[in-house]
Amino acid sequence: MPSSAPSDRPGRPDRSGASGLLVAGTSSDAGKSVIVAGLCRALARRGVKVAPFKAQNMSNNSMVCLDGGEIGRAQYLQAQAARLEPTTAMNPVLLKPGTDRRSFVVVRGEPAGTLEAGQYAVGRAHLADAAFAAYRELADEYELVVCEGAGSPAEINLRAGDYVNMGLAREFGLPVVVVGDIDRGGILASLYGTWALLGEEDRALLKSFVINKFRGDASVLEPGLDEITDRTGVPFHGVIPWLLDVWLDSEDTLEVGHWRASTALSATSRDRLKVAVIRLPRISNATDVDALAAEPGVDVLVTVDAAVAESADLLMLPGSRSTASDLEWLRERGLADVVAARVAAGRPVLGVCGGYQMLGHEIEDDVEGQVGVVPGLGHLPVRTEFGQAKVLARPAGSWDGHPVDTAYEIHHGIATLGGLRPTGAPQEPAPEPFLDGWSVGSVWGTMWHGAFESDGFRRAWLAQVARAAGSQWQPHADAPGFAERRERMLDTLADALEEHVDIDALLALTRIGATT
Repeated sequence: MPSSAPSDRPGRPDRSGASGLLVAGTSSDAGKSVIVAGLCRALARRGVKVAPFKAQNMSNNSMVCLDGGEIGRAQYLQAQAARLEPTTAMNPVLLKPGTDRRSFVVVRGEPAGTLEAGQYAVGRAHLADAAFAAYRELADEYELVVCEGAGSPAEINLRAGDYVNMGLAREFGLPVVVVGDIDRGGILASLYGTWALLGEEDRALLKSFVINKFRGDASVLEPGLDEITDRTGVPFHGVIPWLLDVWLDSEDTLEVGHWRASTALSATSRDRLKVAVIRLPRISNATDVDALAAEPGVDVLVTVDAAVAESADLLMLPGSRSTASDLEWLRERGLADVVAARVAAGRPVLGVCGGYQMLGHEIEDDVEGQVGVVPGLGHLPVRTEFGQAKVLARPAGSWDGHPVDTAYEIHHGIATLGGLRPTGAPQEPAPEPFLDGWSVGSVWGTMWHGAFESDGFRRAWLAQVARAAGSQWQPHADAPGFAERRERMLDTLADALEEHVDIDALLALTRIGATT
């Protein structure tokens, strides 16, 4: 059985079976990322040398590898689940939407031009070549590659140029697991419809169905599952329950804040800290808020509501893939006025990356948005100029004696001190260094993503925010750190898959099963 597979198999992986398996979904956010992360951790615990892979992401949530390359945040986490150092081979193609019709292309971690909407179906042959080459690298090095699909494999309008779903599976003979989210409703129709829309040769690779986010008595599902298997010949290998304590670095910005309660912020409890995060249209690296939301007593709401933004103890402007455009949107929604009122009253505001740039007095962008010079919100004395070269870095620093070693940078815009004094601050205090950026009074700005994953810094800074906001919140010194919480989450997820998914049956479809 796979559980007895030794961890020290000599030489290259056996070639007598499939080099990996593909986890596809009935839709976006069906649970593909969760299943891949869980499988990677479960298999790593069994001693299998396993690696994650996603041929192409379309996401503005990304991370910088130690080698300086950029990959999707979900694949970065999946590599951590497999107990590996992430590399660009694990997500060779990353598309970062800049508008509704254009995406910026990242290949093997580096910028590689743009992709227009009309090119998406058939204009990606060179990207497929890069993706397949990366897969071969991983297949040569690891015993098993657990692949994540994108969207749905039944998007027949995109099948001709597909190299992420069935195109990948066909290229490497991968068995396919299709995951469906029962919480969305219509799960049986979604699974059957996926099978029915696939062409005959693609359908032959569909080997397993798995249901995600089930609540209740699984026996109620059994007649339906049996009927779907009778009609398709595809067995069900798992029904995963709703896992309340599992959250993942999402690649889908539509799901920002999905794992947090996000209906309202309490206006009464002063021993809690209330954080409102503006959900920008092109929000980028929104996973920055996860570390804040994981802190005991901190309530985070991702919102576009001006009243919520005004009432929170802390207002955060997150990163953006289209800074100038999102800044204009802030003004149109009246949210720029909310920021100005908070600054004038000395109430805390934080800007990260694009949000930091917006808080400055001027932005010159002839690269990303190609808008020339536009005025910023004017609350920090910095000017941002966009350059052709993209900054990809893993910096380290400190604040108030607290080390920060979890940060990363992904940006074209360079923010420098100088120019106008900040507007709206009651006494216009002098700017002070804040990580790589600056603060003025209760306004802070930094280009560093991920900094708040450093526990000591996060707690000390939030304590200062609480004092400025008049909140009685205090950090819990005995609370688990963010990295520890993430590890616990990955183990919880792996435990759930070991209990509710027939992992051995899935491995039997691969070369792992062929060698044990």
